Amino acid sequence: MSVNDDREQLIDQIGAIQRDLGRLMAQHRAPSPLFDSNLTMRQLKVVMILSGQGSASGQDLATHLDVGLGTVTGIVDRLVAHGLVARREDPRDRRIRRAELTPAGRALIEQIADAGLTEFRRLLQHLDTPTLRDMSAIMDKIQQAALTLRNPAPHKKVG
Repeated sequence: MSVNDDREQLIDQIGAIQRDLGRLMAQHRAPSPLFDSNLTMRQLKVVMILSGQGSASGQDLATHLDVGLGTVTGIVDRLVAHGLVARREDPRDRRIRRAELTPAGRALIEQIADAGLTEFRRLLQHLDTPTLRDMSAIMDKIQQAALTLRNPAPHKKVG
């Protein structure tokens, strides 16, 4: 077996474990702000996009969701009605309206993140200290790889 085959097999195994852990954690019946929010998948995606970007135009959201501008308008209208999103004028171009999370929208994102972290912490409590140390070092490497993927170093010209 080649090194590349071994790496691919390990990546597949880790992915399967992560998927199985997700299923096991989803079976735990703890209250979940994600499920209690009554948001559709597209509404939740908009909330997540706005959480990561701060604000977005309708066109930006349409591109992210791969839907038309009319569909985005309806999604944002419903999120505004839920009190999770507000619209404002773009300071650089008054013709553009931007959507952004309200304090309630930001609170929902925090509640969702906190609920996931609570479940993860509950799981970690069952591991011994050496395993937690190893996992901490590995998670740090995973975080660094994620940051590298998000912000790749510019390629240097050769010669």
